Amino acid sequence: MVQQLPTDTAQTIIYPENDGEPMADNTKQFGWIVTIKENLELLFADDPNVFVAGDLLWYPVYGDNKTLQAPDAMVVFGRPKGDRGSYKQWEEDNIAPQVVFEILSPGNRLMPSYNI
Repeated sequence: MVQQLPTDTAQTIIYPENDGEPMADNTKQFGWIVTIKENLELLFADDPNVFVAGDLLWYPVYGDNKTLQAPDAMVVFGRPKGDRGSYKQWEEDNIAPQVVFEILSPGNRLMPSYNI
């Protein structure tokens, strides 16, 4: 008698840790990102349950690696400090970042339109 063993048909979903985009478009934007992120780290240094990150991919939905954001800086209250390759919300007690910063640059803001 031949018995076929069940196979695991669930497909592994990969959540990349980088989106291939540069962190900043210019030195001024980079300076603001670093200043904000580092000052947030200092502000919450004594609270072990405030996670601060800069340019970290945030995946809010399990099973969906296409819905993502990469805030220039973010703060998550209620999550421990520590290193992460990305912020997978479902692995973080489903706590979303409460504060996010996006520093405007010519590449990520609307340019004025001129009617001629």
